[in-house]
Amino acid sequence: MARRVDADSLIGQLAGASPRLEPLYIISGDEPLLAIEASDALRAAAARGGYAERVSLSLDARGDWSSVTGAIQNVSLFGDRRLVDLAVPSGKPGKTGADTLTRLAALAQDGGLTDTMVIINLPRLDKATRSAKWSQALFAAGVSVEVPTIDRGALPRWIAQRLARQGQQLDRETLEWMADKVEGNLLAAFQEVQKLGLLYPEGSLSAQDVERAVLNVARYDVFGLRDAMLSGNAARALTILDGLRAEGEALPLVLWAVGDEVRVLARLSAAQQAGRDLGGEMRRQRVFGAREQLLRQALGRVPARLWAGAVQQAHDIDRLIKGLKTPGRLADPWEEIRRLTLRVAAARPRQRA
Repeated sequence: MARRVDADSLIGQLAGASPRLEPLYIISGDEPLLAIEASDALRAAAARGGYAERVSLSLDARGDWSSVTGAIQNVSLFGDRRLVDLAVPSGKPGKTGADTLTRLAALAQDGGLTDTMVIINLPRLDKATRSAKWSQALFAAGVSVEVPTIDRGALPRWIAQRLARQGQQLDRETLEWMADKVEGNLLAAFQEVQKLGLLYPEGSLSAQDVERAVLNVARYDVFGLRDAMLSGNAARALTILDGLRAEGEALPLVLWAVGDEVRVLARLSAAQQAGRDLGGEMRRQRVFGAREQLLRQALGRVPARLWAGAVQQAHDIDRLIKGLKTPGRLADPWEEIRRLTLRVAAARPRQRA
């Protein structure tokens, strides 16, 4: 059953006591924070709805798409409902993947996903991909969750809405000031809103309160970690990572900062390998200013063949953070983030003979 819903409306619907769950959800967009929030809300609702078993997969054009078919068809010995959580970070499933997703959509439309719920996470799809047979089939069969792009102009309103959720208000001038201080970065804005909720009670906040909180930054921050990793300064990156851990920084936020850059770089590298214009692809990925130079530096330093493994490692770390065992990975997600950071920061181009 084709239906579109924005991420905030979905989260509100799922917060009810007994929300109605559909067999297929497609989450698409390039704001990782909002996509993760929508996915987490669906997972929590599924858990409350009796979907006790969860299968998590991340695939691209070269992945083993038979694992999707197996996850849907294999019946639990205990009759448990099953959640299949599928990510396609590149948005390009390839022919085998496209055929698998088309069959999955047909199953959903025909009522064939008995006791199974599927969540598919995609980046924002371009016009050509959205017109492909497999994506048309998915959107016709499931609930499409639109994750909005929050640009600089929309950020003050977004901050105001998030503050309202925790019972706080700010005047427009201070909201604009906050948006400037986080340089339009949604993750940074999210962190500052959370900080204000911890530091101050409900009600109207003064500009002075906000300035003290926002300017009182920790010695280490996730953006310094990101920049050190991208520039190839491995020692600095590990020092910041150790500092974040010692200061009690939220592990998912650290992963978002590192993992988001890895996913963007993987897309840029794929575009570069395909001969597409890198500058145009940077614009499509919303990369500008100093960050563009850092990403170009990383692309020139890290061999293209390493990006697929780095994306998979970021996905595996997300599983570890959620308490899921991941074969081939260390049990401590902090150590795996350390490995992922080094994978990018310490990489060097192969020397020509």
